[in-house]
Amino acid sequence: MFKPKINLDLAYAVYIGIDTMPGLQASRILSRKGVPVIGIAGDRNDHGCLTNTCHKIIYTNRESEELITTLIDIGKNLKQKAVLFTGQEKDVLIVSKNREKLKNYYHFIFTEQDVIEMLIDKIAFYKYCIKENLPIPKTFFLNTNEDLEKAADELNYPALLKPNYRSPKWVEHTTIKAFKVNNKNELISNYNKYKQWGDGFVVQEWIEGPDSNHYTCNFYFNKDSIPLVTFVSKKIRQWPPRVGQGCISEESKNDIVLNEALRLFKKLNFKGLCYLDMKFDETTGKYLIVEPNICRLTGRAPLAEASGVELTYTMYCDLAGLELPKNVVQKYGNVKWIHIRRDLQASYFYWRDKQLTLKDWWKSWQGKRTYAIFDWKDPKPFFGDFFRIFKLYTKKAERKKRHYQDSL
Repeated sequence: MFKPKINLDLAYAVYIGIDTMPGLQASRILSRKGVPVIGIAGDRNDHGCLTNTCHKIIYTNRESEELITTLIDIGKNLKQKAVLFTGQEKDVLIVSKNREKLKNYYHFIFTEQDVIEMLIDKIAFYKYCIKENLPIPKTFFLNTNEDLEKAADELNYPALLKPNYRSPKWVEHTTIKAFKVNNKNELISNYNKYKQWGDGFVVQEWIEGPDSNHYTCNFYFNKDSIPLVTFVSKKIRQWPPRVGQGCISEESKNDIVLNEALRLFKKLNFKGLCYLDMKFDETTGKYLIVEPNICRLTGRAPLAEASGVELTYTMYCDLAGLELPKNVVQKYGNVKWIHIRRDLQASYFYWRDKQLTLKDWWKSWQGKRTYAIFDWKDPKPFFGDFFRIFKLYTKKAERKKRHYQDSL
């Protein structure tokens, strides 16, 4: 079995969330640069923990202060400071709040706490966009029945309903990130059904256009808020359809998205990893902001590395005090990033809905490709993911959680 050659003289990369897709991908990228990786996981049964690219995997409760205790224990046993990566919003929040405790053991780069909290909180972020005249769809904030009634009467449908924050309670009961509602009754029904698990909701008018109108711009800003890396990509399909995450994407040139994202993050003097998701609205002819993700790598970030742009490794080198990679300029070679299982699900949906032919599907897979989970040199996570999904769909509770996305 292939095992990357690592250099133990280099600073360790400690990744919180090796049991996530971005964590698995980052571990592969860094380990193949010779960087020793310590993965931190909350779920020892996750397929990401099957990777052969981690020097060590440590299991802990990522939902509590136990995570900070674990990080300190790791740091005390390393010869030099490690470079710290965070995997999910919850990791970003807990690490950011404990910066002082961790700074003696880790190199990390986080923007100011109030900026982090604003960008993660959807209600606060969209209010900021309204104040700064940033382009977003018509938006309402739902905290009371009065808010719901006002929005239901004033919205143009269809609309998108999403929780302010997907709390552990939300994730326990549903896999849904957002709902497309086609009329007033659907909005009220979904809000009343899911409000018990959410802490406030946002509802926005639907941005018309296919999945391929979604663009993402990834950045790495250094401690002086200088963007060392920028990388633009676009979705081809997403899963679940209409309201999900990209399952096949390609690098793309779009200066409108790049400049709008730069305007947002530069105004905030942002530091660290971030990305902005925008969509072209075919009704208005404008690009509208969907949402940001900050201080962490996202699922499609490795598309940058596959396209020759060293996003993940640049952050590592910058924080570890190493010479920065030379490959940081996008060359637009139309490289594809594919999550095989999810794209097969999405493609079946669109084929069944007569929106995709087999010829067009085959054409969408052509060209240079990189994969979300599949890797010939690290195959176990891919097969572990398929086995996990098989087991999930044999459990009634898990089928119920996924009922909405399967019946779109």
